[in-house]
Amino acid sequence: METQLIYTLTNNFEDLTHTTDNGVEFWLARDLQQLLDYTQWRNFELVIKKAKTACELSEFRISDHFADVSKTIEMPKGATKEISDIHARR
Repeated sequence: METQLIYTLTNNFEDLTHTTDNGVEFWLARDLQQLLDYTQWRNFELVIKKAKTACELSEFRISDHFADVSKTIEMPKGATKEISDIHARR
């Protein structure tokens, strides 16, 4: 992979960082899904599942790095819908 491409992807990844009120950084999985060019959430959920398994096998607590959340999105014609998402932390 070209150095410039790696630099660009790293910057894009860091641009998606959110911070909680107490200073904990996290990413929303649906944002990462788009960055990594996954078109379907269900396919990206499989990636998250593998990441959780790797976390567990490395003897880290999954709950320290992944939190299931939901968020409300706007639908056409002004309606809203609640969808699942995941906070991924370092």
